[in-house]
Amino acid sequence: MRVCIVSDSHDASPRLAAAVERARAWDAEVILHCGDIIGPNTLRAAMQVGLPMHVVHGNNLGDVLGLAGLAAESAGRLRYHGDHARLTLGGRRVFMTHYPDIARGMAATGEYDAVFCGHSHRAAIETLQNVTGGRTPVVNPGTVAGIGAPATFALGDLAALTFSIEELP
Repeated sequence: MRVCIVSDSHDASPRLAAAVERARAWDAEVILHCGDIIGPNTLRAAMQVGLPMHVVHGNNLGDVLGLAGLAAESAGRLRYHGDHARLTLGGRRVFMTHYPDIARGMAATGEYDAVFCGHSHRAAIETLQNVTGGRTPVVNPGTVAGIGAPATFALGDLAALTFSIEELP
């Protein structure tokens, strides 16, 4: 299963929609948003692309009730998970949070095939040793809004557990 990982959109709806369009062209099947959305209007253009989206909030919560309402109206296309999400996608167990320190801790448990986070606005892909003797990728897609750093997002193939950082113009 191919996925698109975004974070820290901070009301930059056009850039978020551009990342989702590129993900659709790459045949991604789902969007994972690691927080700092701010409000529901940020998601509307991206949702029109038609891919299902899972979101968690970050430290810039914005309109939580509005996000929950948009999720309720979306007929299942948008799932708002709160502060973290435990998902099974394409047969892989994934964990999604906003915070890199929590992501690294969850990766260390060995319970997840991949862990996704945001917050730092610095795109990075790490593979961490876990307590089972395996290795778990931790992907931070950076900031799709381009705040204090280039506008970036990540594409990933969960079957192969391969990920890349992509930049928006």
